[in-house]
Amino acid sequence: MRICLYEDRGTADLYPFTATRPASDLLCGLTTLGDKQARHFAPEVTGHLCRPALAPWLRAREPNRPVNDALWLRSAPTVLVNARWLPPRACAVPGRALLADAPFVGTANGEIAYAVLDPRRLQSVAPGTVDDSLADLAQALPTREVGGTVIGRAWELVTRNGDEIDADFAATCGPDGFPPPGFAVVGHLDRAFVHPTARVDPFVVADTTRGPVVIGAGAVVTAFTRLEGPCAIGAHTHLLGANVRAGTTIGPHCRIGGEVECSVVLGYANKYHDGFLGHSYVGEWANLAAGTGTADLRYDYRPVRARVGDADVPTGLTKFGSLIGDHAKTGLGVLLDCGTVLGPFAQVLPTGAFAPRAVAAFHRAGPDGQSELDAERALAAADVAMRRRGAALTPALAALYRTVAGAPHVAAPDLPATLPLRKSA
Repeated sequence: MRICLYEDRGTADLYPFTATRPASDLLCGLTTLGDKQARHFAPEVTGHLCRPALAPWLRAREPNRPVNDALWLRSAPTVLVNARWLPPRACAVPGRALLADAPFVGTANGEIAYAVLDPRRLQSVAPGTVDDSLADLAQALPTREVGGTVIGRAWELVTRNGDEIDADFAATCGPDGFPPPGFAVVGHLDRAFVHPTARVDPFVVADTTRGPVVIGAGAVVTAFTRLEGPCAIGAHTHLLGANVRAGTTIGPHCRIGGEVECSVVLGYANKYHDGFLGHSYVGEWANLAAGTGTADLRYDYRPVRARVGDADVPTGLTKFGSLIGDHAKTGLGVLLDCGTVLGPFAQVLPTGAFAPRAVAAFHRAGPDGQSELDAERALAAADVAMRRRGAALTPALAALYRTVAGAPHVAAPDLPATLPLRKSA
């Protein structure tokens, strides 16, 4: 069986994170949405149907996977999977059973989760037509409730993160990760998974009474860190005397100190020093300077609203912090109010008051208001930061970031993937 992860119009509502990645790359629990979808279907081949701006980067990252390949898509029966779909906890769906019942449309609470289609019905499906094509097919074909949920806003990933840690723990963590001697566990010992290559100092406490605690390969957890389950610490992440509270996932290669509560932090992000991060979602390579604080509860306890694009969106949540895009940065002591949204490469300087609740991509907010950043200088700085962690800003990724910035596209199809970005004269 084969599946194709497609992006629909709702992907834009997961800003700022889907500005720089497909929705299937979004982390919730121990794994991404795409990982969960693959676990659900157990396909032999996975393809992508995405925005044209993402396609070159996806092809460079996954050269063996078809991306926006019409000939591949229409050559055999395929399960079109909504990249925003969070599957239920059920085991893998046998491909033969799915294809035997084809064609049909699977729904989750009335929204399309996936569609099992034959080549004839795939003829009309393309990146620019997928929404309308599937809407028409949902009217013409049988529909079936398949469970799970289609994620509508980024904060839904935060609220579901604790349950997903628990579900992923049961599905992915084997019996070989029991804690090392001297590791203090409050609660059930078999709910603490420590990879054998992780380093856990003395005076580290894991509380598993409300959920599992997972420490990934090569992670470093220093003394006086407290971990409250459900929580997950990604591979090669360093925790420096941190207080990590329930519902938190820290991605790989992060540097985390201070207090983090019920938040998702994607890979290579920094929150090295004291400060509070609560009920928030943080993108890759973001840097929260010392003393940065995120408010996550209004003084009047009313539901929080968030500014996403041109809309002031009700979250329906009384506890919600910030959405912080890739490569966003805060200065010393910056205060982020409830419902703050920072676009990719946004920079926030301290003013002694709350920062603006919305800062656009490639813009700086400070004492003099907001101003646009020079995209090439921002990308050059990003390349320096990435090389410090053994990564690099590839031409394909730089081109994607330029699209987000609205800057001219610099095509470099003949350059090696690891060529450093150079600022033009």
